[in-house]
Amino acid sequence: MSEQIHKYQAELAKLIKYHTGQDRGHGTAIPSLFFSHFSTAAGPFYGVHKPSLCIVVQGMKEVLLSQELFRYGPADYLVTSVNLPIIGKVTEASSEVPYLALKIEFTPNEILEVLGVFQVGVSKRENTKRGMYVNLIELPLLDAVARFIRLLEKPEDIPILAPLIKKEIIYRVLQGRHGAALGQIAVEGSSANQINDAIEYIMNNYDRAIRVEELAEIAHMGVSSLHRHFKGVTAMSPIQFQKQLRLQEARHLLLTEAADSADVAFRVGYESPSQFSREYSRLFGLPPKEDIKRLKESYDQRINA
Repeated sequence: MSEQIHKYQAELAKLIKYHTGQDRGHGTAIPSLFFSHFSTAAGPFYGVHKPSLCIVVQGMKEVLLSQELFRYGPADYLVTSVNLPIIGKVTEASSEVPYLALKIEFTPNEILEVLGVFQVGVSKRENTKRGMYVNLIELPLLDAVARFIRLLEKPEDIPILAPLIKKEIIYRVLQGRHGAALGQIAVEGSSANQINDAIEYIMNNYDRAIRVEELAEIAHMGVSSLHRHFKGVTAMSPIQFQKQLRLQEARHLLLTEAADSADVAFRVGYESPSQFSREYSRLFGLPPKEDIKRLKESYDQRINA
């Protein structure tokens, strides 16, 4: 990496440290900007990754999408173009050199606006691309991100300047080697855009039975085309995608509410508590009751450390 890139990363590390404290994720005064700070390796973290740009300025991270592993650190950035259920791990971090990272979330409308204003070419006919990728970091992108984060030092500038700089950041991502994967999601009529409609429908209806024919109609595709393009974007089938959402929501409910696993199983759409327990164990490594106990004990240890 160039000396200029190292200088930007040093500045970003200093800014992230200043705006974070405890080991966890942190929101900021800019609604779409988030920081992460961890002084030890951490995870696995289960969640839905929204459309976003993620940059690690110190440390290393792994993201597992179905069976695909994405590794990235200070030399790279990660882009997610659609909502994707993932498993993340911080793999390199220490008290001397903590893991420091930032995330900037996008909406399809924001992407579409940039495509229109800057006339970045994205073809409807391009093959469906994976909704997550890693690319080498680029100096113009880092420069725009640094200016975006500096706005936290002048909150009065955020309402006016943050949307403008964010457009530049999206523009830089779209210009990157794999930028079409982000642009296709916003282009009406592209296969990726149609699959995104199906993804949003599953996100909003994960707790009920969904027929593949229903999704195909929403995506304006045949059933076989839906399967092919859906897996092309998400690395999983619609049923696998829905299952991940159900299990992640179930875990959230078990952590935050006084409910038993059978009740939660029904609430997230399972008809059989035993099937729910088997699939929960397969994803999280332990049956629901034992997993929640482990998570709560781990949280208490961190709080009391």
